Amino acid sequence: MKAILVNNPFEVEIKEVPKPEINDEKDVIIKVIAGGICGSDVGIYNGTNSLATYPRIIGHEFGGIVEAVGDMVTKVKVGDLVAVDNVNSCGTCYACRTGHHNVCSTVEVTGVHRDGGFAEYVKTTEANAYKVTGDKINPLHIALVEPYSIGVEVNERGRITKGDKVLVMGSGPIGIAVMQVAKSRGAEVMMTDLVNNRLELATSMGADRVVNVGQENLADAVREFTDGEGIPVVVDSVCIPKSLEEALELVSPAGRIVVLGTGNKPSEIAQVAITKKGADVVGSRLNNYRFPEVIELLESGVLTPEKMHTHTFEFTDVKAALEEVMNNKDEVCKAVLTF
Repeated sequence: MKAILVNNPFEVEIKEVPKPEINDEKDVIIKVIAGGICGSDVGIYNGTNSLATYPRIIGHEFGGIVEAVGDMVTKVKVGDLVAVDNVNSCGTCYACRTGHHNVCSTVEVTGVHRDGGFAEYVKTTEANAYKVTGDKINPLHIALVEPYSIGVEVNERGRITKGDKVLVMGSGPIGIAVMQVAKSRGAEVMMTDLVNNRLELATSMGADRVVNVGQENLADAVREFTDGEGIPVVVDSVCIPKSLEEALELVSPAGRIVVLGTGNKPSEIAQVAITKKGADVVGSRLNNYRFPEVIELLESGVLTPEKMHTHTFEFTDVKAALEEVMNNKDEVCKAVLTF
């Protein structure tokens, strides 16, 4: 079978590799039909993802049709359309024992720490395969279940609920996923960016207020949006040192800040900035068994992945797809590879 392999930074190829086989009674073999390109895939391609090792079959947003199952698999069957969770945990460490397997001490992400889903066939476990009703969503949008699961996880970490006013900093795919999930919970959401096309997309997908921070003062906009109270929940999907500092300035007393960044450059934050407001600052990584909620929201029509999905490429054109995502951020929200 063919798979997308990144041998070294900027060296990507379509390579013949062995087709996976059933080796365990809980194995599931999937014929991949769609895969979404994420920033971390771009990071592996251009050498900026510090967590990846080479060579690597990339891809952690993907799904397809079940082709074969192990003898003890009951959750899915041959012919089912499934999305695949990319979180692989040990099940025994402190994080796993306390219900946070997404930050397992030895977590491995499919497509980053182990070979991923950008291949014609993939093997996963029964636990990581989630059935999707194909007549209710476009089958290509199974590739977007995973990014929306990040949105659900962020909402859980930020305890976002009906009546909350939320600031999402950054209107890329994850920011938009966070916003749509927050809207489904009854929150009002303000979004920021430097790119008007992204802000227009955010508005079309449900954002209540958008701010181009290159043209408008964000602090003034927040005061207007919250009647001078400060924003109860800030989600930092910009993920640079300055954005965390700004989040602490904008959050209301007793507010919550959710950070998604994995960069290692420090922010300049005095402890008093957190203490005086009694602010909760939490990290959010991957997802913690959030696929069922995403699939329910997709099948009910609450989420609109067709607007997030802006570009489609055949998997054999992966280099062009990666370059497009990397170099045309004004136009690309989510690019999907077809297999």
